[in-house]
Amino acid sequence: MSAEQLLYDGEFLQVKRRDNWEFVARANARAAVVIVAITPAQELVLVEQPRIPTGTAVIELPAGLVGDIAGQEDESFTCAAARELEEETGYRAAELVFATAGPPSAGLASEQAVFYLARGLQKVGAGGGDETEQITPYVVPLAQAHAWLTERAAAGVLIDPKVYAGLYFAEHADELL
Repeated sequence: MSAEQLLYDGEFLQVKRRDNWEFVARANARAAVVIVAITPAQELVLVEQPRIPTGTAVIELPAGLVGDIAGQEDESFTCAAARELEEETGYRAAELVFATAGPPSAGLASEQAVFYLARGLQKVGAGGGDETEQITPYVVPLAQAHAWLTERAAAGVLIDPKVYAGLYFAEHADELL
């Protein structure tokens, strides 16, 4: 493999070239965590937020960056997952179990997404993200999740495909625990 060439160095992203391939890397984080949160009543916790690149709202699993907070660059994936779950949804998990990790867009970005299954949820706040975010949390019965997502998509809301991966983990949770 040849050396990387830095084409653009922004506050949050870098554009790099290796051989004939251009790709994006995070300038301020080590990875992203994605949380498949299941309430004791067998409900999936989802979030909706406007995403500037898509120009519309997107339904997603709670997620966030690892190591993006000054002074906490060495934050563990598990701590980041717990922090992001509570910040975005207002839920705290009694248990976070690693599910899988991999590239969410291998042809575009070097980023890795680390999935956790969150169980034993307790509502401790309103959620909604931090002052820079406009997050709306939703709690959807697992048995109705596919129908709910279909309705939201029909209403023009984009669905992040990672939600469907999360549904797989939710439906196979006992195998992970």
